[in-house]
Amino acid sequence: MDFLNFIDFRITDVLDIIFVAVLLYYIYKLVRGSVAINIFIGIVIVWAFWKLTELLDMQMISSMVGAFMQVGLIALIIVFQQEIRKFLLMIGSTNFANKRNFIKHFKFLKQEGISTDTDVDSILKACEKMSSTKTGAILVIERNNSLDFIKSTGDRMNIEINQPILESIFYKNSPLHDGAAVIVGNYIVATRVILPVSNERNIPLRFGLRHRAAVGISEKTDALSIVVSEETGLISYIKNGEFVLYDSITQLGNMIKQDLI
Repeated sequence: MDFLNFIDFRITDVLDIIFVAVLLYYIYKLVRGSVAINIFIGIVIVWAFWKLTELLDMQMISSMVGAFMQVGLIALIIVFQQEIRKFLLMIGSTNFANKRNFIKHFKFLKQEGISTDTDVDSILKACEKMSSTKTGAILVIERNNSLDFIKSTGDRMNIEINQPILESIFYKNSPLHDGAAVIVGNYIVATRVILPVSNERNIPLRFGLRHRAAVGISEKTDALSIVVSEETGLISYIKNGEFVLYDSITQLGNMIKQDLI
């Protein structure tokens, strides 16, 4: 009986470690590449210091840090409100009954004969061409959070990504050019999509409704947004509600590919 209890305890420990590891992994994915990553690291350091003082029986400093951690919980909820919203949306949009979504969350399982890797090079080539002609465009690339709630606002598609298709969608006389195009894997799954507009006051006035929509969807989900300005032709990359700076189109491509891993 004692041996069985020992085995049960060890199995519980293993499950505990796995659940904590998965939780930390998803939290890291949410805050990676944003200012929040520094706050997250700071919290981990303070928590580790708190546990160390408890282990060493340093009661005074331990009680002070413990009180700080408890009172600071409300402040953390305020600081991480966007990340918490994305985390809850990620959990709520996970549908393990759907084979495609299940495989998407566990990428080590591959679908034979189906390409799930986004053709970033074709996307950027199309954006460069549209930039040269000052053709306005907005592309939203799905990551972990499901974008079903915005796909329904536009026209459903199932077109494999290539440069001519993207250019034709946003051609000014095309009936599909108004709104955003949503990309999942290597397919354009919706066009003429209406996006939620950000109310962030720090967005420079030179950016119009198209950029605010790109910021809005990246605030509410972990999607990536690429915008081609109709006024200047500049290509903007938006992630986690923030404009990401880059030096060249090659660097931008590498950043997007890294964010899609």
